[in-house]
Amino acid sequence: MDYTTILVSVQENIATLTINRPTKLNALNKETITELHDAFKALEQNSAVRVILLTGSGEKAFVAGADISEFANFSSDEGTSLAAHGQEILFDFVQNLKKPVIAAINGFALGGGLELAMACHIRVASDNAKMGLPELTLGLIPGYGGTQRLPQLVGKGRAMEMILTAGMIPADEALKIGLVNHVVPQPELLTFCEGIALKIVKNAPLAITKAIQSINANFKDGENGFEIEINSFGASFDTKDFKEGTAAFLEKRKAQFTGE
Repeated sequence: MDYTTILVSVQENIATLTINRPTKLNALNKETITELHDAFKALEQNSAVRVILLTGSGEKAFVAGADISEFANFSSDEGTSLAAHGQEILFDFVQNLKKPVIAAINGFALGGGLELAMACHIRVASDNAKMGLPELTLGLIPGYGGTQRLPQLVGKGRAMEMILTAGMIPADEALKIGLVNHVVPQPELLTFCEGIALKIVKNAPLAITKAIQSINANFKDGENGFEIEINSFGASFDTKDFKEGTAAFLEKRKAQFTGE
């Protein structure tokens, strides 16, 4: 599939998805959000892909926010629809994807950019990255899940401070508060993320999906995460991957998982 605002490549079971609007610091507009949804959906269905890396083009920005010109004149109803639609087709979609998504934060991750990174399962930042939710400076609040995911990652107090001050924090502070998992020099970012991805690729695909679903369940209203875990654990025993994994362990060899 041809895209206008993103680039997609696949190598060794790892897909790299690059937001490619460098002149706009990779800001999210309607077209980019739609293309990201389509790309994630296609990669989820591609059996050759086990892990997805998400990054921005260039060395300045992962995603430096949303394209404000698109909604500057919106009404209340239009704003509500914008947030609901965006959360459904991209941010919630990424969080609940069956395959792990690693955000390689290669510069500014602001507003919708930080919200997109927070929807990913793992975050790694380059040492020049800066992160923040500046929506209050526009008379808005974060609308793509920022008020929910940020407290889950860094705690209520720090999330309150970040959102209410609308300030940016550097990569080392993001690491300190748990917003990102690792900080590495800019030139090493993608290689480092690929290293994490290669470790994930060695594991059973169905078990990876069940682990993602079980972890996410802990943060969803009306769901009992322990119950989801118990049921997912039990269901794993009926998979070919479980039989292969246990056989490989007992036979002291590397498992060859098929995702069945």
